[in-house]
Amino acid sequence: MTTVIIGSGNVAWHMAKAFTAAGIDLIQLYGRNEAELKKLSDEVQVDYATQHLKEADFYLICTSDKAITDISKQIVSEKALVAHTSGSLSRDVLEGPYRKASFYPLQTFSKNRALDYSKIPIFVDAGWESDNIILADIARKISANVMRINHEQRKQMHLSAVFACNFVNHLYAQAEIICSQNDIPFSYLLPLIEETADKIKTFSPKEAQTGPAVRNDQNVIQFQEGLIDNQNQLDLYKTLTESIIKMYEL
Repeated sequence: MTTVIIGSGNVAWHMAKAFTAAGIDLIQLYGRNEAELKKLSDEVQVDYATQHLKEADFYLICTSDKAITDISKQIVSEKALVAHTSGSLSRDVLEGPYRKASFYPLQTFSKNRALDYSKIPIFVDAGWESDNIILADIARKISANVMRINHEQRKQMHLSAVFACNFVNHLYAQAEIICSQNDIPFSYLLPLIEETADKIKTFSPKEAQTGPAVRNDQNVIQFQEGLIDNQNQLDLYKTLTESIIKMYEL
């Protein structure tokens, strides 16, 4: 299938690299940011355009959620299969005469980070069974972890990813601030972070929980609250502590 990737951000960057590495017939990169498109074009050796969208069998829209509908209107081929990579939106945000689908790679993407695409879960969903088969075949050329899920499942998967990735990384940033304010290198926390991540490969996260909150150790909790002079950090500490205590209440 001839394929066009639409977008020039982190997801488009990695999908273009994954598709070309897998031998998928990627014929064009398309978007508005010419500078970023050129960088990606040079990286994967695929033509790019900002004005003239090529006709293709499959279009993968890798843009922000708010841009998907507008960009989807530019695709006019009735024979095309069009998918977006949003974790939250339904197929119905795509506006055009074509077959509609979603193709959701579950990973945090940054352009300057190399990834093992074979490990990235890819979730597919289309309106026709034949298109689900096509999408799954494409996804399996990239990844060993491919699953068909409906929109409701995908929304919940995206929500869980926000908890597991975005919120956790925000807490890393708060920990880094505390370390910096006390002249302690953040790198000393990395073995702890790595062990926590490794542990949940063999234990459930609930089983792996440690710390004063799971023990409801009020002496330590109140002592640590007294150390925090940043109101935002104090609110986070109290909210998370209360949540942990409630989860482990008998």
